[in-house]
Amino acid sequence: MAAIAESTPAPEKDTSLNLESITDGKNESGIPKVKFIEDIDEFAASFKPAASVEVLIGAFSEIFSKFKAYETNLANKRINIMQKIPEIEKTLNLVKHLKAKSDEGETITTQYTLCDTVYAKAELTNLGTVNLWLGANVMLEYTYEDAIELLSMRESDAKAELKKTTADLAFTRDQSITAEVNMSRIYNWDVKVRREKKDIEEAGGKA
Repeated sequence: MAAIAESTPAPEKDTSLNLESITDGKNESGIPKVKFIEDIDEFAASFKPAASVEVLIGAFSEIFSKFKAYETNLANKRINIMQKIPEIEKTLNLVKHLKAKSDEGETITTQYTLCDTVYAKAELTNLGTVNLWLGANVMLEYTYEDAIELLSMRESDAKAELKKTTADLAFTRDQSITAEVNMSRIYNWDVKVRREKKDIEEAGGKA
């Protein structure tokens, strides 16, 4: 009769470690807040089975990479908003100037571009309207009043978005730092545990 080999049970896998395990709530924009691990022994033992060093470092390494990528996106978004605000303010001031001159009944003399280095003078007759680019090759005609209202709203929205993006960027950078610190502490903790285990084994061998 052929011998029946005993099956060796497969090692348990870390199944309870997930995003919620290493984060602690979110900010107003929904960005997760990384937990700072005070007691690594207790934290590792809180999973069933206990989380290994490789799993813990892997989890924080993954979220660190995601935060760094998101940090880059936020930084680029912030730059774009900062470039957009002066353009909106310049256009808004120009429309206000045109309206003021129109209210005073004055004719405006200005320069316009014929080509890259050639300009010509022109007299503008104030008709009470301006054309604004809305993006995607779309231009619409507005009265001075409507244009000022639209541009003022855009300016306010852009400044609010800049404030929010700046706060999210700072928050994201803090989470990257926390994740990186956790990885360093977990690694040092593992080194310490291994050293203590080795010392105990050597002491037992000498006894």
